[in-house]
Amino acid sequence: MKIRRILVGVVVLALAAGLLSGCGKKEKLFKIGINQLVRHEALDASYEGFVDALKDAGYIDGENIKIDYQNAQNDQATLNTIATKLVNDGSDLILAIATPSAQAVANATRDIPILVTAVTDPAGSDLVESNEAPGGNVSGTSDLTPVKQQIELLTQLVPEAKTIAILYSSSESNSKIQVEMAKEAAEELGLEVVEATVSNTNDIEQIVQSLVGKVDAIYAPTDNTIASGMPTVAMVANPNGIPIICGEEGMVSKGGLATYGIDYYKLGYLTGEQAVRIIRDKASTATMPIEYLPADEYALTINEEVANQLGIEIPKELASE
Repeated sequence: MKIRRILVGVVVLALAAGLLSGCGKKEKLFKIGINQLVRHEALDASYEGFVDALKDAGYIDGENIKIDYQNAQNDQATLNTIATKLVNDGSDLILAIATPSAQAVANATRDIPILVTAVTDPAGSDLVESNEAPGGNVSGTSDLTPVKQQIELLTQLVPEAKTIAILYSSSESNSKIQVEMAKEAAEELGLEVVEATVSNTNDIEQIVQSLVGKVDAIYAPTDNTIASGMPTVAMVANPNGIPIICGEEGMVSKGGLATYGIDYYKLGYLTGEQAVRIIRDKASTATMPIEYLPADEYALTINEEVANQLGIEIPKELASE
């Protein structure tokens, strides 16, 4: 009888231990890797919008998803290292913020779903088969800005301008796409264009200084190198009376004169909604078109302090927008 009781006790303890260990098991968290090119206001806003869209859908970092955020500090080798790390760590989804980041991640995996944001033309950057039908493991959102309207804005604010510089990084394919659009728009408006290229932020001061006395204004598209070095651009251009029309609002806040463009927080939020469809509905990137913010959400931003510094009077039709 004693032996039986001991055996029963052992069985009960074993069952209890099994139940307790079962209770302690946590459901596997959906892992989202983030590869961001560099820190500046537009890309940071995209990331914040992405995370907030997930939160609003009930996906909270540390609760039912795990976000691994990585920043490459605008270094290509680091981008590639981060991309490999996120793949090897078993990410279930990867968000790539900016074109170089997207290219690094797309080269690292053909299996893990990838969403991109702050990428001007995914198809033009060889990330997808087409923006309408990506056809592979990459989809996301485009930050294609209204370049033609931005050049028109330049002529409204600087009507005496005859020669403009387009300032961008020669290593960013997203910028090259915008440069061609800007050149076409400038030609239609009778403006002469000077291309001013940099390879990294260390080149910015010297290149902008070389434009003094040669151009009437600068156009800077949504170029990540220029965006991160915008205070340096403004430091040289503004005291020398060269207005800067920018590709996005964050660059204006750092010393640019004006922009007519998109809200990067909203763009990131839109990308987050795509992520929700992948997590919740098992949506496929192959059939998920590249998405854009609607044109009616483009916003005019003017830095009035810089306008005053440059002695530029804002036209009434723009002041009322």
